[in-house]
Amino acid sequence: MNSPSQRILALAIASAVALPFSGKAHDGNDRDRDRDRFDYEQASAQWWQWALSIPNGVNPLADATGAHCMVGQRGPLWFLAGTFSGTATRHCSIPEGVALFFPVANSVQIDTPGVCGQTGRLTVAQMRANNAAFIDGITALSVTLDSRPVRQLRRVRSVPFASVLPADNVFLAPCSGDSPAGVYAPSVDDGYYVKLPPLAPGQHVLQFTAANPGAGFNLNVSYVLTVVRTRQAH
Repeated sequence: MNSPSQRILALAIASAVALPFSGKAHDGNDRDRDRDRFDYEQASAQWWQWALSIPNGVNPLADATGAHCMVGQRGPLWFLAGTFSGTATRHCSIPEGVALFFPVANSVQIDTPGVCGQTGRLTVAQMRANNAAFIDGITALSVTLDSRPVRQLRRVRSVPFASVLPADNVFLAPCSGDSPAGVYAPSVDDGYYVKLPPLAPGQHVLQFTAANPGAGFNLNVSYVLTVVRTRQAH
C-alpha cells in the first residue's frame, strides 16, 4: 500500500468493499440514521490509536485465538480487530452492556518523513487518495451476526489523528525494521465500519469475510463472543 513515488507507513486491516463514500449508514433506514449520533469519524481514529499502540506480542490484530481481545479495552465501547489477511477464529468474553465497533474494511496512512523509506511530507489529501485506492478496489464482502446479515455499515474517513507506536509495533516487518517508536502525525483512515449495540448475555457468532485478488488479500474472521452478565448490586 505504497504510493508510486514514496514508501509510507500504510496498512490495510480487516476487509474491504467497493461502495461509494457517503458518510452515512447503508441500511436504507433514514430514521435510524437520524437517531444515530455516534461520531464515526472520531471513533475510526480512536480504533487505529488503539490498534497501533499495542505491542506485537499482545496485539489483537495478530491474535489467532482471541486471547488478547481484551487488551486496551475500556468504557462502554469495545473494539474488535480483523487480520492483515488470512483466517482466524477468536473466542472473546465481553461484559454485558458494551457496544462493539470494528472495521469491516479499513486502511491507514501515516505521514512519516525519513521513516520507512518516505521522503518529504505527505498531505492529508494525498494520504486519503492512497487509502481510497485500496478501499475502492475490494469487491467482495460479507458480515453476519448469529448467521444473520449485518447491514449497519458506514464508509468513514477519519478525522486526522496522531499515532503512537511502541518499540515493538506492527510496522516493523513491513518496514524491514525501520519503524521506530514515537508519535507520528497526521494519520488518516478510510474504511467501512460497523457499530453493534450491546448484545444479549450469552454466546454470539460474528463473522466477516472479504477478498481482493489483485492485492493478494483473503480474509475470513470469526468471533465467538460470550457476553457476560453483570451482577446487579442489591
